[in-house]
Amino acid sequence: QVQLVESGGGLVQPGGSLRLSCTASGSIRTLNAMAWYRQAPGKDRELVATISNDGTTNYVVDSVKGRFTISRDNAKNTVSLQMNSLKAEDTAVYYCNQGIYISSYVPVYWGQGTQVTVSS
Repeated sequence: QVQLVESGGGLVQPGGSLRLSCTASGSIRTLNAMAWYRQAPGKDRELVATISNDGTTNYVVDSVKGRFTISRDNAKNTVSLQMNSLKAEDTAVYYCNQGIYISSYVPVYWGQGTQVTVSS
C-alpha cells in the first residue's frame, strides 16, 4: 500500500500563487507515474497534470497550461504542483495520485485531497 498526503492548499486571491505538495510513504515505487487531479463542486474529477518517474511532464490540461507546473523529487518521495496566476475557476479539491501508464495514465493510489479556493 502507498499513502499519499497533500499539503499547501488554502485561500488565495485571483492572480495569486500556491504550491501544493504531496508526500508518499509505504510501498514506494519510484517507477510509477504521479499526477494531480481536481474536483470542483458539482463537476467530475479532472486530470490536471501527470509526470513520469524520470521527471518528464507528460500531460497538462489546456486550462492550466502556462500557469501550473508539476514536478517531483524521487529522493524525497514528493510531487508538487506550482500554481500561478490563479483564477476563480481553479477553485477545487486537489488530489495527488500515484499511477501507471498503460497507453494512457491509470490512477491507482489517491490522497485525501486539499482544498484550493480562489476568491477576492
